[in-house]
Amino acid sequence: MTAYNGYISDETIEGDDDGPLSGKTVAVKDNISTEGVRTTCGSAMLSDYVPPYDATVVERLKDAGATIPGKTNMDEFGMGTTTETSAFGPVENPVAEGRVPGGSSGGSAAVVAAGDADLALGSDTGGSIRCPAAFCGVVGIKPTYGLVSRYGLVAYANSLEQIGPIAPSVGAAAELLDVIAGPDERDATTQEAPEGDGSYAAAADGDVDGLSIGVPTELLDGADEDVVETFWTALDDLEAKGATYHEVDLPSVEHAVEAYYVIAMSEASSNLARFDGVRYGHSGGYDGNWNESFANAREEGFGEEVKRRILLGTYALSAGYHDKYYKKAQDARAWVKQDFDEALEDADVLASPTMPVPPMKRGESLEDPLTMYLADANTTPVNLANLPAISVPAGETDDGLPVGLQLVGPAFGEREIIRAGSALA
Repeated sequence: MTAYNGYISDETIEGDDDGPLSGKTVAVKDNISTEGVRTTCGSAMLSDYVPPYDATVVERLKDAGATIPGKTNMDEFGMGTTTETSAFGPVENPVAEGRVPGGSSGGSAAVVAAGDADLALGSDTGGSIRCPAAFCGVVGIKPTYGLVSRYGLVAYANSLEQIGPIAPSVGAAAELLDVIAGPDERDATTQEAPEGDGSYAAAADGDVDGLSIGVPTELLDGADEDVVETFWTALDDLEAKGATYHEVDLPSVEHAVEAYYVIAMSEASSNLARFDGVRYGHSGGYDGNWNESFANAREEGFGEEVKRRILLGTYALSAGYHDKYYKKAQDARAWVKQDFDEALEDADVLASPTMPVPPMKRGESLEDPLTMYLADANTTPVNLANLPAISVPAGETDDGLPVGLQLVGPAFGEREIIRAGSALA
């Protein structure tokens, strides 16, 4: 284990001898099933859980010759933006001392940034790949919903989450995406992507001549001044390489964070109901009636943030409040999707800062969950719209803190965002 606590388990899993990832190490987020190797989701509830099967993406890593050096630390059940809610302790940012690495895939981004793994897998429900990629100065891709199988991913919010790559470069991230992408008969939400021009890795050619970039000004409102300045400098760099940019409107995004959290917490409430200490998860060992045993197991097994989201999700789905909250959130989701589709008719890709702020100091947002939720303002709309996005390093603030630039493409437009990101990187 490394000093910054990037790994929960460092048990090595060997892949085949040959393949496109032969000789590469690929760390795997600890909510992705690995046969015979503990998968905890960063939670005491699953501290001793050993899956009897591999996730599809893990099978594909093995077939591609990758070595998995361990399972990476994460916010408990993927619920967090700082990787401080893990039952196994917080992760330090290896490139920004005293700062958080982002979350929930903070361990995956940290081990790549520290050079302790060549590549890593994370999962992204509302920015959980892109946020830590931005905070740790690496590259992260959130694929189109359905491009990568979720079979073997421990569910948080099924309609929002996707597995994706984290890497030190755009080209390396694209190579990993080539390995894990594609339909899976065990995941009915996967589909065959429309045929593109070559592999995803081949798209990382840096050619942005004639590329049209839309800038949603709504995603700049309230952002840190240093972040905004770095963002515009990065866009000027892309313009110098042949791209053009102009403003576009996404009026619905002002409601995206609220809609996202109602939907995500509602789905979490349903998904995490299975962890009762009887069928799955930590058993409290209580000898009273079933309800008391159930409550005791969940009280001991879940952390504060997970409990908060379960309670809020249960409330939003309850009789009398379903239409008031959950149905309205789904209506807002459709509006967000429509706005993105219209904006992408006027641009090849959309650009914004990945995060509106640089990496926060450790402990800064734990006492104020609302501030942590609002930090996801630029990433959650993309998940609501089920579109692909990439975060690439855009530069640093005056204090030397990493800033990420997010590029969003149309559905299955991974090649467009990879091409644009490679030009910047």
